[in-house]
Amino acid sequence: MVKIEFTDDYKELLLQIPLFCQLDSNLKRRLLKELAFVLYEIPRKKVVLQQDTICHHLYVLLRGELSVDIIDVAGNLIKVEEIIAPRTFATPHLFGTNTLLPATFTASKDSVLLMATKASVFKLISSEPQLLDSFLCVAGNCNKCTVVRLRILSYRSLRSRFVYYLMEHRTSPTSALLEHNQVQLADYMAVTRPALSKEINKMVKEGLIEVNKKVVTLLSVQALKEYI
Repeated sequence: MVKIEFTDDYKELLLQIPLFCQLDSNLKRRLLKELAFVLYEIPRKKVVLQQDTICHHLYVLLRGELSVDIIDVAGNLIKVEEIIAPRTFATPHLFGTNTLLPATFTASKDSVLLMATKASVFKLISSEPQLLDSFLCVAGNCNKCTVVRLRILSYRSLRSRFVYYLMEHRTSPTSALLEHNQVQLADYMAVTRPALSKEINKMVKEGLIEVNKKVVTLLSVQALKEYI
């Protein structure tokens, strides 16, 4: 990783992230003055953070994309999500008794990462209720992917798992976007790729869905909902 300068462009991106975008102008000025941070360029395929290491900073991806993967008890690498800049990540693990990172974060594109010290973040959020409220909201949203993953595995049938995935990844009432390829999605659902492919083809033949690359059209939303 190469340390880089904090330019006005990066300043603008930083203030766009959900954690900071709703803050008033005075608090934004204080944030830029008191937050202690450094910026790094991250080359593609570089591991940024390793699973089961301690979270020491507030991490903000200002440019690029990160792949989030976990290693399960069987040693399988399972893709959880793709993080697209600008946004924070690993936020729920910054404070508390369990600050171990639950996943490995790897740059899937050339990226820019901001790392702010835990002490400076704590000082700001402990003295500014507005920032504390924003931090808690963002931390709660970061847990969503974990909840979705556990909910998927709670379904016994492959179809139910896939339908739930589609419902959680809808971009409109009748369409969904696949964030994983079939190999990754099969690992994510703890099934084999041939079994997943066969089930998707069956659903297409039954007129439940249409698949066009990463876009899935939900042809019968009510019928699909019966599986979950």
